[in-house]
Amino acid sequence: MSRQPPNQIDTGQRRWLLGLARATIEARLAGRALPDETPPEGPLTECCGAFVTLTADGSLRGCIGHVVGIDPLWISVRANAVNAAFHDPRFPPVGPGELAGLTIEISALTPLRPVAGPGEIVVGRDGIVIERGTARGLLLPQVGERYGWTAVEFLDQTCRKAGLRPGCWREPGVAISVFSAEVFDEAGEG
Repeated sequence: MSRQPPNQIDTGQRRWLLGLARATIEARLAGRALPDETPPEGPLTECCGAFVTLTADGSLRGCIGHVVGIDPLWISVRANAVNAAFHDPRFPPVGPGELAGLTIEISALTPLRPVAGPGEIVVGRDGIVIERGTARGLLLPQVGERYGWTAVEFLDQTCRKAGLRPGCWREPGVAISVFSAEVFDEAGEG
């Protein structure tokens, strides 16, 4: 069963996950095996969707994740740290000289919940998934808040992310879902 325990990942567990993500990227850069430590008991061993976001000097450097929980949180973070650093198609792979300048952010997600439109979306609390046919776009909750978007602008931007035109969320055959996330980074925010 997929579950995300919002506001239940304590400070020590957050530090552990962030350390795991950094150690994973370091190991991959050095050609070593990925860390396989036992996580602290609790929410880190439960399945939930998770994203790892990398920034350098405040600019996006990589972001990859799973919307639906397919693995325990700590395994998802480890896998998505590798994917964000080395397999985000928007960026070249992270090089050894970049690691010290990267900030790692983790988003642990709640399950998806369908909504009808902007009246059911709270910017800053909700992330959005837009789907039509094989097109799918996702924006994390912190993105809408960071840019100061309204719920309508957030929906339009998620349509763009899916490769669809803005406003398509109003059309039949387009599914809108939302989720919340517990977000934390190495700067201690969240």
